[in-house]
Amino acid sequence: MTRRLRYQVASSLDGFIAMPNGGYDWIVMDPAIDFKALYNEFDTAAMGRKTYDVGRASGASVAMPGIDVIVFSRSLQAAAGKGFRIVNDDPAEVVRGLKAKSGKDIWLFGGGELFRTLLDAKLVDTVELAVMPVLLGSGIPVLPPGASTTLVLSDVKRLAASGIVVLAYSVSGSTRPAPRIRYVTPPRKKKKAPPNAKRRPKSRRR
Repeated sequence: MTRRLRYQVASSLDGFIAMPNGGYDWIVMDPAIDFKALYNEFDTAAMGRKTYDVGRASGASVAMPGIDVIVFSRSLQAAAGKGFRIVNDDPAEVVRGLKAKSGKDIWLFGGGELFRTLLDAKLVDTVELAVMPVLLGSGIPVLPPGASTTLVLSDVKRLAASGIVVLAYSVSGSTRPAPRIRYVTPPRKKKKAPPNAKRRPKSRRR
């Protein structure tokens, strides 16, 4: 079965994936998102050089547990780091080869320019957005200008505590639809005591 290439990112309500300087501290967190379950859906991640630079500048590692991270760059020298590798090859050719191999899905981690390149090459299978209740006003768009693409809604989850809405779309024409959103888990409800339950008397100190 062909592996899916899934563009899975957080987005502001007005369609930006990062601030003009690449910052992402506006992203809202929600305990209902199970990041371990999300990571387990992939064994490979693809990212562009700008996304890599932002991660490095913030001091964060671009490595992901259990995931082979590939950084596409025309300016950086090809190299292998701890948990990631930088390649100068054509992204479309590399991803086409990866999709032909067996394995889990491939995470198109960012950014928008790499998304545009692979979308134009008809290699993207899904667009999955965690839409934040934030208006940035400007920034790096989900997708740079170019040809239009039709999407088909596969699943949606609303996280009431934070206001995040998680959307999963299949790219029209893809042979594999977007998966159900399984990494969002509703908070556990506290069990209510039965109405006739007797309360234990409080012990009195003497």
